[in-house]
Amino acid sequence: MNVPHVERADTTPALCPGCGNYPILSCLQAALEQAGVDRRNVVLVSGIGQAAKLPHYVTGGVNVFNGLHGRAIPAATGIKLANHKLQVIITSGDGDMYGEGGNHLLHAIRRNISLKAFVHNNQVYGLTKGQASPTSQVGFVTPAQPHGVVAAPLNPLAMAIVEGCALVARSFSGDKEHLTALMVEALRHEGGFVLLDILQPCVTFNRINTFQWYKQRVRRIGDEHDPFDRGKALELAMRWGDEIPIGVLYRCKRPTFESRLGVLAERTLLEQCARAES
Repeated sequence: MNVPHVERADTTPALCPGCGNYPILSCLQAALEQAGVDRRNVVLVSGIGQAAKLPHYVTGGVNVFNGLHGRAIPAATGIKLANHKLQVIITSGDGDMYGEGGNHLLHAIRRNISLKAFVHNNQVYGLTKGQASPTSQVGFVTPAQPHGVVAAPLNPLAMAIVEGCALVARSFSGDKEHLTALMVEALRHEGGFVLLDILQPCVTFNRINTFQWYKQRVRRIGDEHDPFDRGKALELAMRWGDEIPIGVLYRCKRPTFESRLGVLAERTLLEQCARAES
């Protein structure tokens, strides 16, 4: 059955003025164009949150699926396995992916399924009025943590490197050239799960990790870095403070989850179901 594409009528972002989600949206639009992907085969999947609204603002005929809070990866996994020829991109925030969805992230990396996770990391919950997220720094004061955060922040990049994630990278929404290039690399990557952590200020609820704060600290990783060296990659992932490395930290070559499934060798599950019904 051929389903006609219907372009969404209103794609005007409902975000705070100055929000870091604006350059992320712009970079994704540019990256889809530069990577030369067929937008009809692109599925943007998200959970719940300010970052999770982004798929609705992408124009040009992409497909969109919203999951539950923290459940973007299970939805994306189902879509990828039903039709592994699709380009499935997850775009959600640090709370959605590293908090509620942290267990799904861990096992998606372990399975090495070919999904691209673009995580908007603003170190706070923006949609639900500013409580601490898993990446908030110790001492960060919020309405829900008036005495400051006491738990150590999660280091998602270090976790991904230890678990053998196929591609681990970080960028900054204030460096659009860098972010667009990393998105293009992620879209063209065919070796399994991709984690792209995007540092993104929240202008409303996080007055500490501002654009200026990041600009003073982010440093592009030089060409001398060997991303296949897990030890060196972990060293970069552990740097946070006066210097925050951005770029490709780690690469790992291992079979993808879908390549290990013999049932997908000849055709997609979608094609197999259509053939069986006919």
